[in-house]
Formats: sequence, structure tokens, C-alpha cells
Amino acid sequence: MSDAPIPVAVVGARGRLGALACEVLERAPDFELVARLDSGHVLEQALPQSGARVVLECTRAGLGYEHARRILELGLRPVIGTSGVSLEETRALDEAARARSLGGLVVPNFSLGMWLLQRAALEAARHFPQCEIVEMHHERKLDAPSGTAADTAERLRALHPQAKTPPIHSVRLPGMYAHQLVIFGAAGETYTLRHDMSGPAAFGPGILCAVRHAASAVGVARGLDAALAGR
Repeated sequence: MSDAPIPVAVVGARGRLGALACEVLERAPDFELVARLDSGHVLEQALPQSGARVVLECTRAGLGYEHARRILELGLRPVIGTSGVSLEETRALDEAARARSLGGLVVPNFSLGMWLLQRAALEAARHFPQCEIVEMHHERKLDAPSGTAADTAERLRALHPQAKTPPIHSVRLPGMYAHQLVIFGAAGETYTLRHDMSGPAAFGPGILCAVRHAASAVGVARGLDAALAGR
């Protein structure tokens, strides 16, 4: 296998997540940041010219599926960090990628701490089937519930298909950044899992794992599970 750096383009490079991704990728020796794209670029023109193999999409909620579909049509590998890609859309992307022998990831949250919380929540749900989710963010975050909370709820519902999807309570207040609680209740006791982020630096390790996985994957998976398998 070649030791050459993996060429990566970032779409949405001017946003908070995109700017962080560019910094992280530039510091990592096994990646080469070949393009910083924004809304002024046409993907079908800019991406083939960039020489990218993996495309990290960090634009805004609701655009992820359409961008991923176009990236796959260009023969490239998408990593979607934009919220709003549904389970059905992820399955459609997986089918499209496999038909082209390509791969990618849809990642609702790049934080390793959040990945650990979700794993712990699934284990807890085997013993405490009733739970609710509280997600708290700064007042500038407009979408509610957050994509991360929705993903957590969907994972928990899949464990008990006959049960209702856990309720999500959203808080938007100054002074907060990104926080999530999963509260389990049973007779005589409660069990609470909590994750707190104080800044976007928490996403760095997950971004590198996701892009590294997408560079050789077949099919589009959801979350960091596939990228972190075996760690």
C-alpha cells in the first residue's frame, strides 16, 4: 500500500467545523489538504481539479445528502459532518457507494467522548429501557433537536424496536457550548450519562479517524463505529 498522504478536500471550509478540519488535516502527516471549498465553488468543477480522494463536507444542515450524492457521482469518497442526513438517506448513499466500489461515512458527531457516551447508553438501555435525552447548546444553534441527540435516540430505539423513541429536550442558552445527558429511570433509582464539550477541538481526533476510514472503505456507514472498530 502506498505511503503517500491521502488527498482531502474540505467543503464548507470557512465554517467553524470546516476551519477546524482544515487545521487538523494540515497538521496530520498522512493527509494532504488539497482544496478549501465554500458556497462559491461548483463541486463538479472544483473537486475533480483538486485531486482529492476523500471529501469532508461541513456545510449546513440539510445539504449533506445532496452533496454526498454528488461527491459519489464524481467517483470520490464523502465524509458528511453536516447534520440532517436521515437513516433512509444514509442507506441510499451506502447503496450508491457500493455500486461504485466506493466508501464514506455520515458522522452526526466527531467527538470520541460522544461516541463513548452512545456506547454506554446502549449498554445501559439493556437494563433500563426507559430514558429521556436532554441536549443543551449555545443560543446560536438553530436546529433542535441536535443531530447528535436525534442519532442517540435512534440508536436507543433500534435496541427496542417496539418501544417509543426516547423523548428529546432541547435547551438553547448563552454560556453553553454542547452538552448531552441520557437519563435512565427505574424503580427506586436513576442512572445518568453526561457528555460536555467546551470547544470544537474535541472533534479533531474523530475527523482524522473518519477521513482515514473513508479512504479505503466500501459502503457508507453511519457514525464513528466503523472508523474506531478495534480501538
